[in-house]
Amino acid sequence: MENHILVVFPHPDDESFGTSGTLAKRIHEGAQVTYACLTLGEMARNMGKPLMANRVTLPELRKKELAESARSIGIQDVRMMGLHDKTIEFEDQDMLDGMIRDLIEELKPSLIITFYPGYSVHPDHDATGAAVIRTVASMPKGQRPVVNCVAFSKGCEKILGKPDVLVDVKDFLTNKFGSIRAHSSQFRWKDMLGNYSENDEMVKSRFNTERFWTYHFE
Repeated sequence: MENHILVVFPHPDDESFGTSGTLAKRIHEGAQVTYACLTLGEMARNMGKPLMANRVTLPELRKKELAESARSIGIQDVRMMGLHDKTIEFEDQDMLDGMIRDLIEELKPSLIITFYPGYSVHPDHDATGAAVIRTVASMPKGQRPVVNCVAFSKGCEKILGKPDVLVDVKDFLTNKFGSIRAHSSQFRWKDMLGNYSENDEMVKSRFNTERFWTYHFE
């Protein structure tokens, strides 16, 4: 069992679809979770349908949505790291790596969850994952936490192979769906469900497994 899990993603809502069930499950099993969210996603195009925010008010709304998502999952520690949305790839690497190194030294996680650099579609996703990988790679081999990565770019399995960590989260779908619903400025959950409900087997089967690739360092 993991003693402390560090999640490093760039945006509020990055946790919802791919990791929220896993995190809820690990917390239920006794793990502590720290979620380091690098930005507030303040440059997002979506602002709700009907409109819930504008460019000025969106950051505060997304902060509230992140807190609600974390409560649904059960995350005990949310860190808003204060970087600017859509700029992670341009941040000073020493600063970014130092930020992550400080978190690792403080928390001593046995597992880090982040995006697989190069296979997670958004430049912020890739840059965040790359910073985590650089930082962990710089540590002595015996002190490195395990790094599990989320990947979802088209054809990623052809290059990376099948994910080696599959987590059955069917008992934690209430947490997962709550996390998704929390980000209402970004997702219309009812539209995603269409004519189905959260209790329909088709919906459950779509969401009940989360997958990760363990990053193998040289």
